[in-house]
Amino acid sequence: MYGALWRVLPGPVWVRILLVLILLVAVVFVLFTWVFPWVDAIINPIEVTVDT
Repeated sequence: MYGALWRVLPGPVWVRILLVLILLVAVVFVLFTWVFPWVDAIINPIEVTVDT
């Protein structure tokens, strides 16, 4: 899969590396902004307190 992504990206190697980094940052941003809060609302973990 990574090889196919690498072949699809245009430009020389430094442009491909920059595009991969931008895509990676975009995926992490989407996960933290929308996906993780949505999953947290569905899972609804039990609040646990630890007495010391």
